[in-house]
Amino acid sequence: MPSVSATAERSAPGVRPGGLVVVLAFVGIVAALMQTLVVPLIADLPKLLNTTASNASWVVTATLLAGAVATPIAGRLGDLYGKRQMILIFTIPLIAGSIICATANSVVPMVIGRGLQGTCASLIPLGISALRDLLPPKRVNSAIALMSSSMGIGSALGMPIAAVVAENASWRALFWGSAVLSVLILILTWFFVPATPVHEAGGRFDLVGGVGLGVGLVSLLLAISKGGTWGWTSVTTVGLFATTIIVLFAWIWFERRTDEPLVDLRVTARPQVLLTNLASVAAGFAMYGQFLIIPQLLQLPESTGYGMGQSMLAMGLWMAPPGFVMMAVSPLGARLSALRGPKFTLLTGILVVALGYGSSMLLMGSTWGLLIVACIANAGISLAYGAMPALIMGAVPPSATAAANGFNSLMRSIGTSMCAAVIGVVLAQMTVQVGDHTLPSEAGFRICLLISCGAALIAAAIALSIPFRKMSSRIEIPAEPATAAAS
Repeated sequence: MPSVSATAERSAPGVRPGGLVVVLAFVGIVAALMQTLVVPLIADLPKLLNTTASNASWVVTATLLAGAVATPIAGRLGDLYGKRQMILIFTIPLIAGSIICATANSVVPMVIGRGLQGTCASLIPLGISALRDLLPPKRVNSAIALMSSSMGIGSALGMPIAAVVAENASWRALFWGSAVLSVLILILTWFFVPATPVHEAGGRFDLVGGVGLGVGLVSLLLAISKGGTWGWTSVTTVGLFATTIIVLFAWIWFERRTDEPLVDLRVTARPQVLLTNLASVAAGFAMYGQFLIIPQLLQLPESTGYGMGQSMLAMGLWMAPPGFVMMAVSPLGARLSALRGPKFTLLTGILVVALGYGSSMLLMGSTWGLLIVACIANAGISLAYGAMPALIMGAVPPSATAAANGFNSLMRSIGTSMCAAVIGVVLAQMTVQVGDHTLPSEAGFRICLLISCGAALIAAAIALSIPFRKMSSRIEIPAEPATAAAS
């Protein structure tokens, strides 16, 4: 019988660990890049699509909604039918959406295309779960840290790449490039990602649960993202919040009573999983704040007294280094988790994020100061985001890894949506008049930075309460429940 140490060094049959990690990290970077791809185009979208600014905002909203709905569903399907198959399947709408956007001449096809592109958010938790299934245990933590940091790398690279293309070529080239990258994902996954074990062969997908969760999430995220535009007390916004409460309570009732739920709420209620997910909401809020605040400060005119007067292209280039900081820090996070456990890494990372926002009170007066703030915050995000999947997968059975990671990604998405809503309200209320333009005030930006810092401290407090369990250099795999083993 092979020794434990030999088992820890061995990957699944037919796996080339180096190639697998590189391919899945590339998948994560492309998936994250899709989220920020249109950021430099937002101001020009009404003119490009012959529509109003309000209608054009659906280009962003559709991506958010589609990603939130697809992620938990893809995770469950990955547990039932294999992660590799789901990565291949969910790459197809990414390709189709890219082509639709590249050929769009009006807002409706663009929104449809961006919605299809948004489903690629599910590729990241699927990839993380595939790493657990395929890699030797001693390599899992470092690979997960790299895969998790790919979210920040892709988001950071998306803005400068899109800005360069938008300023020097047709905006359609962005989406044709997305289509090429998506086809490349399909090819690389086909050749370098082997089939993953199916832990619930013969299991049934919970269609009712999928529809119920989808309706509840769309209602919630629409209310959060559009409440500022529609009015927080408007009939539409209040109705959406009411629908969210009713549908999600009904969904919880149903999921607790079905034999094969979309999300196993008993597993989700485990303290380590529950508290990690709660911390993820606050961490997602803290992470997103800088992406909303720093680009605006970089581009506002110098005449405001606090803007840096950078062009769209220069702003994108200034925002690129923090993405590379995430890549550089991810191996450190893996080593820290191996030595002290992922809880310690999560807590450390979130406190570093808080430090970054706190330093902004002294550093936001210069371009270099804003770069330092973003680099500190992104270093913390790399540590925190790398630790979250390890905490989740250390507390769930192998048959639930993709679904559990998908649900964790959903929690982070809810945090980013809340951040966008809160910061949008603050900056809309705290304004100054500069010539003929009404712009967010310096005090408004400072308050938003402090709110983001507060969110990080809340996440740290929650992380501190996660039940401590010393982790080895590998992710611990809990035993399957007897019922699952019997099936």
